[in-house]
Amino acid sequence: MTESVPAAGADLPGPTDPAGWLTLPDVAERLDLSISKVHQLIRDRELIAVRRDGVRRVPADLVANRTVLKHLPGVLNLLADAGYDDEAALRWLYEEDPTLPGTPAAALGGDQAREVKRRAQALGF
Repeated sequence: MTESVPAAGADLPGPTDPAGWLTLPDVAERLDLSISKVHQLIRDRELIAVRRDGVRRVPADLVANRTVLKHLPGVLNLLADAGYDDEAALRWLYEEDPTLPGTPAAALGGDQAREVKRRAQALGF
């Protein structure tokens, strides 16, 4: 399995990019799922994937500990309801927020997950 490293040929991560990426086969291996189930997770907005260098990739930290972060599907659906496409949702998740410990994506893995969800919900209003 490929470790969470910057995408091959990609520029260094920008201020709103995750530090590491996984290809869809890597996600399938990490989650112990078939590749078709990974595609279904993406279609159902339970996981986010964007194209980088022509390959669909998933931020590595969103599939930590062999599972998708618990509140990620809810946040992705709230962002989609607010009109965010996958690229905009990715930017929102990885943009530094001084009122959180780091980024919304990082906060999803900790005690601030419900606050991130509340903020995503507020974007729809």
